[in-house]
Amino acid sequence: MAQDMMIDKLNEILREGSVKKDMPLKKHTYTHLGGNADYFVMPGTYEEVQKVIKLANESNLPFTMLGNGSNLIIKDGGIRGIVMNLHNLDSIETTGDKVVAQSGARIIDASQKALESELTGLEFACGIPGSVGGALFMNAGAYGGEIKDCLQSAIVATKEGELLELKAADLDLDYRTSNIPDNGYIVLEATFALKKGNPAEIKAVMDDLTEKRETKQPLEYPSCGSVFKRPPGYFAGKLIQDSDLQGKSIGGAEVSTKHAGFIVNKNDASASEYIELIEFVQKTVKENFDVQLEREVRIIGEDE
Repeated sequence: MAQDMMIDKLNEILREGSVKKDMPLKKHTYTHLGGNADYFVMPGTYEEVQKVIKLANESNLPFTMLGNGSNLIIKDGGIRGIVMNLHNLDSIETTGDKVVAQSGARIIDASQKALESELTGLEFACGIPGSVGGALFMNAGAYGGEIKDCLQSAIVATKEGELLELKAADLDLDYRTSNIPDNGYIVLEATFALKKGNPAEIKAVMDDLTEKRETKQPLEYPSCGSVFKRPPGYFAGKLIQDSDLQGKSIGGAEVSTKHAGFIVNKNDASASEYIELIEFVQKTVKENFDVQLEREVRIIGEDE
């Protein structure tokens, strides 16, 4: 009865079809891993986001923000309480030399929009498989560029459901990190300050980066992307490769034979198998090279 009441309350503040009960989260992660969410909600406006946050607080329910699920492992037991996805907040607009993108838009699409508007500065993001919100959350980067290089400002919702407009400097963006998780912020919108450029040159850079990604990364299997941060003075993939771990598997999870920095869901892996393989890689590299690999991927949720 209590669950039905919560469904009713969520349906009162969200548009029809935006609330799901017991949603399988493997449908919303790049790894195709994870158990169910008790309540899965997809707001379509900033006001709806605020209302959901306030309802979760009033009801003393756990609340989890889920982006595109590209740099994330959700455990087999799923996530309790309310899980919010901002897929419906996906507009991207240009104003002068700025690209303004909502959190649920893909950062790849923001990069493409910059190209169409003859703006340079987001080329590095043309192959990053995540949302704009997720890109800010972890200061995503690739091929020498990162979000902090071009972010001007962001609109976020606080854990109390209030809206704030913050400058990029307020987010403490650093290598694959920000203060967004520590502050409990939910990114709703980002403004990227770019520069006018030559569209042919911008496209040439993006085409080159896309080719590198497609030839070097195991895109044919589900994965969370690059599993580990780059350790100072080393490359994670090289350390894993030199540990003879390429092809090592636990259950359906495998260290990619194409790029050692990736772990792929090759054969219907469980989250526990995937996590066990990550820990095995960390242990082996530590034993071989005395280097502690730090995860770039986040792990959330409950054990089964």
